[in-house]
Amino acid sequence: MSTVQTPPAVASSAVSRSTRDTGIDLLRALCVTGVVLLHSIMVGVTVSGTDPVFANAAEGSWWIVPVSWMLQVMPLFFIIGGFAGVIAYRRQRERGGTATAFVAARVHRLLRPAVFAIGLVGAALAVLALSGVPADLIAIAGFRYGQPLWFLGVFLLCQALLPALSAAHDRAPLRTLGALVAAALVVDGIRAATGIDGIGFVNLAFVWMALQQLGLFFADGSIDALSRRVRKGVAVGAAALLVLSFATGVYSPDLIANINPPTGALLLVGAVHLSLVSLFRDRISAFSRGARAAAFSSFVNGRTMTIYLWHMPVLLVMAGASAMVALGTGMALPEPSSTLWWLGRPLWLATALALTALVALALTRFETAAAPSPSISRRGVAAATLIGLCGVVLLLVAGTSVLTAAIAVGALLIALRLARAAQPSPRAASASPTSSAWRSVRTMSGTIQRMPSLAPRAR
Repeated sequence: MSTVQTPPAVASSAVSRSTRDTGIDLLRALCVTGVVLLHSIMVGVTVSGTDPVFANAAEGSWWIVPVSWMLQVMPLFFIIGGFAGVIAYRRQRERGGTATAFVAARVHRLLRPAVFAIGLVGAALAVLALSGVPADLIAIAGFRYGQPLWFLGVFLLCQALLPALSAAHDRAPLRTLGALVAAALVVDGIRAATGIDGIGFVNLAFVWMALQQLGLFFADGSIDALSRRVRKGVAVGAAALLVLSFATGVYSPDLIANINPPTGALLLVGAVHLSLVSLFRDRISAFSRGARAAAFSSFVNGRTMTIYLWHMPVLLVMAGASAMVALGTGMALPEPSSTLWWLGRPLWLATALALTALVALALTRFETAAAPSPSISRRGVAAATLIGLCGVVLLLVAGTSVLTAAIAVGALLIALRLARAAQPSPRAASASPTSSAWRSVRTMSGTIQRMPSLAPRAR
């Protein structure tokens, strides 16, 4: 069976909800907040002699397992990305838009705020180097900054392929999803059989595309069309398989470890998330319409990429400031995972959220500015996507330094230029009816200004 039949009532409900689903907006905002909280709690900074030491506080810690179960929200975020993306794409097609225009718009939405963020971080690293900060500390800061950028590259890839995956979904939804899931599991199997962890990075494509594809079923109303008993069964069954995979050693119980590289465990997490969201969708929607929830959703969703791109620099500045205060006052910083360290986490997390919100508020214009007219060239937009991906991959593989940041910014600028509609040449512009009319208006305006005034002059 390769098609899913959606009851008319559910289909009409899905269409009506697609106009604006405040519940989904709230979940997306909570996902972004969860990412900031997770990365904030993983930042560890201590002082050794006269040198600050930056480390991953979660590494080797027992508490990361339960924390990862609560804050590993990326599977749900990609499901929501597929849900919102396919709705936007279908609306655009109804207005006569094309897949090329959709991808070009996504390139601008994702890469434009990244250009400024990466460029400023590269400049900051240059200032630190000129100020005499040890090179190893600068390298660590660049590495920590670059780690979360995997999301930028992967989400760009998934959104660029969404029109093609949407077409495949329309033809054979279950077969398309099954192929992506099977490919992800095959990669896991080859990785386990060979012991080569690098093979697992192929799942940066298959795992996240499969989760995005689940969002297309959600947008169709196919998930909500299932009985509550079936949805509960899927949630319980996926959770049971997840626990079994932990117990048998197939996957690590640390869901953060399952993201680098991605594994099939995230597919099970996504199945649990989607089932629960569908089961409680009405309650979530009702809560999301409250004034405070709506204000929170509006603030975060209007700045999603800005928050994601800037929360790590904020955390690095906070860690550096803590180390400088400790060195200046001689005060010892608590060891990560110690009792005193945990007592300070609420203030640390609240400060990270507040500063990230302030920075996002100041830099929103780079994300919310109107996108230029999209290119109509399929090759140009495909090249834009590829070049943009290469710029991000460079930072992930080589780390963020002054040189790699400069190269990445150049690549992203080229990608943005390729995704923009070609500007008419000066000769063509001067020959266009619009420019001729405008020139006539300016000429008439100048003539009027040179006419003698009929009003009496003031004495």
